[in-house]
Amino acid sequence: MKIVSNKSNLQILHEDNHIIVINKRVGDIVQGDKTGDKPLSEIVKEYIKDKYNKPGEVFLGVVHRLDRPTTGIVIFAKTSKALERLNKMFSERETNKTYWAVVKNKPPKNEDNLIHFLKRNEKNNTSKAHLKEVPESKKASLDYKIIKELNNYFALEINLHTGRHHQIRAQLQAIGCPIKGDLKYGFDRSNPDGGIHLHARKLAFIHPVSKEQIEIIAPTPSDAIWNSI
Repeated sequence: MKIVSNKSNLQILHEDNHIIVINKRVGDIVQGDKTGDKPLSEIVKEYIKDKYNKPGEVFLGVVHRLDRPTTGIVIFAKTSKALERLNKMFSERETNKTYWAVVKNKPPKNEDNLIHFLKRNEKNNTSKAHLKEVPESKKASLDYKIIKELNNYFALEINLHTGRHHQIRAQLQAIGCPIKGDLKYGFDRSNPDGGIHLHARKLAFIHPVSKEQIEIIAPTPSDAIWNSI
């Protein structure tokens, strides 16, 4: 896939009048938070303003988020019409999201459907996966399969059925397979760049305005492990 080069150093995977899709890097935050770091949403706004010489405030709607240490596809709405329709599609699970993850331990099965009940801990910003429902928990479901055995690691492809807080990270930890670099969820050491080996690889959806079928694939970051998949 051709990546558009621009002054903002954004990896743009798709852009039209209504949406823009970015390949998020490790460390980018999608929307502003208490750190005060400049979010991806502001960088994309600046890119749009610069590219199209737009006067005044640029409209950009945040449709969904990725965790800061995670990489891959993030979609933004450039119009209010697109934002409203994308929000509805995401909330009603009308999009297909595929992730890649690298884990050290081999999962119990080569492929499986995982169902847990996730309870969020706001204080330390984590979620814990339980096999049975507990108070204030939410049902989480995903499918995974091993796509490649690497030296010392296993690459998994994951399809999400729900969109819970830290869902993939918590559910993989629960089966003894924390993601490479994910100290928060049980991996034994961090990655040099502070990221984790979890990548939003593919997103398929109906365009909110044109109604075309769109499928976006995000190249993985360039490192020895990702490059071997």
